[in-house]
Amino acid sequence: MAKDKKKDVKKSERSVRPSIAEQGARTESSSTKLTDLQEAQTSAAVSDKEPEEVEERPVQNVPSYYEEPVLTQLIVKSICGGMFSEGFMHGQGTYTWADGVKYEGTFVKNVQMFNGCYTWNDGSYYEGSIENGLRHGFGFFRSSTHPVSYIGYWYKGKRHGKGTVYYDREYTSWYSGDWLNNVKEGWGMRCYKSGNTYEGQWEKNVRHGRGRMRWLTDNQEYIGQWVYGIQHGYGTHIWFLKRMPASQYPLRNKYIGNFVNGERHGRGRFIYASGAVYDGEWVCNKKHGKGKFVFKNGNVYEGEFIDDNMVGYPAFQAGAMDAKELNAICAGSRFGTEFAVLRHITALRRVYSFYSSLGCDDAHDNTFLMTRLQFWRFLKDCQLHHSNITLAEMDRILSGDKTPLEEIHSPYETLLFRTFLSHLIHLAFHIYHKEHKDKGPYLSKCFVEMVSRNVIPTACHIQGILFSEQRRTVFALSYIDKCWEIYRAFCRSNTRPPFEPTMKMRQFLWMLNDFKLLSKQLTASRLVEILVKDGPSLHDSSSTNLEQELVFLEFVEALLDCALVYVTNDMIKEQVDHDNQKRSNFRVEDFSEKTTNVSLCPEYSLSQVKLIQT
Repeated sequence: MAKDKKKDVKKSERSVRPSIAEQGARTESSSTKLTDLQEAQTSAAVSDKEPEEVEERPVQNVPSYYEEPVLTQLIVKSICGGMFSEGFMHGQGTYTWADGVKYEGTFVKNVQMFNGCYTWNDGSYYEGSIENGLRHGFGFFRSSTHPVSYIGYWYKGKRHGKGTVYYDREYTSWYSGDWLNNVKEGWGMRCYKSGNTYEGQWEKNVRHGRGRMRWLTDNQEYIGQWVYGIQHGYGTHIWFLKRMPASQYPLRNKYIGNFVNGERHGRGRFIYASGAVYDGEWVCNKKHGKGKFVFKNGNVYEGEFIDDNMVGYPAFQAGAMDAKELNAICAGSRFGTEFAVLRHITALRRVYSFYSSLGCDDAHDNTFLMTRLQFWRFLKDCQLHHSNITLAEMDRILSGDKTPLEEIHSPYETLLFRTFLSHLIHLAFHIYHKEHKDKGPYLSKCFVEMVSRNVIPTACHIQGILFSEQRRTVFALSYIDKCWEIYRAFCRSNTRPPFEPTMKMRQFLWMLNDFKLLSKQLTASRLVEILVKDGPSLHDSSSTNLEQELVFLEFVEALLDCALVYVTNDMIKEQVDHDNQKRSNFRVEDFSEKTTNVSLCPEYSLSQVKLIQT
């Protein structure tokens, strides 16, 4: 019997080695390194200079992943556990080579399969899915000699799919996102040891496509297009200035426009922290060509710039408003209006700060710039639309003659604080001038009337659904660009000058009908109730005016209100049951390249992370 056992063992050994030799030997070449895009540093010498691209030293310039052994070139030291089937290793077992490399896991006819653990003699470790001896599926790797670890998906021994790599033991330097054959490719987020971050698209291990880079060390941020690691294309660059709340200049330096090879080049707009604005042509970071410069005191120069300087003496312009209207409302009352504004400047600055921060992330410099979307919310909260002027008509009143038609009702237009004050004065005149036209210089009286009756009592008390709750706001604003596309697609040219695109309530109703969203719950009459609930002048006991225009804020809030009616508890329960049923079909025991939905948690080993698969 003993002789028979020895023969069986020898026969088994002879069958093991050729089978393992066929599996391909290596998961990846030792020459493969974790190439890492080096972080761009910025120069803070001048506030409106672009950050200079300076490569940061790599965290570790060493191979981060190791060869798995060519099994046929090694001497097998021991085989523990498991079973043999037809002379092959089959089932759970431990396989140790003479140089100390060990594999613990599942064998299928001499081939490492499904899930297992590799331990190298230097202490490096891999645990996860394996196919044909290669890392394949979801797994975790940690180097013992270098502060590098990776958790995520593999494909035939290479990082491929979603995954996170950490470059230090403290997890302060990392990349999380898409991989393609060991290369960062697709969407991902990179956090550097300095705290600077990049989130966006990658190609061949460098920033490429649309993304956002935050230089926290230099208080700068860029959002826009990248071409192989360089700002190139359309984007927005911001220079943050740390200051106390309610400082003199509640703005930040911001450039919005075209970049070429990391420099402002082409058409662009620069908003200075002082309130000055330049809109025009740039060449190599300098104002050069045709442009318009608005000084912080409101004076305007429009003309030629050469090498960052104005050509000739500035011929200042009064502004975009019609001269006759300006004379009509300002004659004899200039200083009275200024004093009226100054008396309420603290309250108005507080109101501006409140509404300009709605739906925004925390800012490094305590500074926010109001958008038209937020301005609409302010007007509705102050019930200024309850007068005979709608929000759409207010947009037309406040737009200048040179405003492009498609931007008259744009929610993305920004308002400086001085523009906000100017808008209030204009609206005060149009709303209250009939009440004070026989009382002498009446512009200041109109302004005081609006501030005391509308602004101070009701401002900063959010009424609409969009900004009323933080989590809802964050979720809704993530769809704001798509909603704007839909809104514009259903707008029609106005029948009155200036004939800009606009949407009416009737068109909104037709839109929902086209999308087949009207139901037993969301009927046409229920929809009309939603549309007119904040406009008391829109309906009476017998009829409703569906020719009323909707600005984009009203459109979005109507959609949200409709969603609350259309989506019933039964629909939510059905969706939850469907998701639960889908999850119940997942199995834990097997692994493959189809493995999905895994939490990437750096502090847990793979054995502590749930793996789910269809």
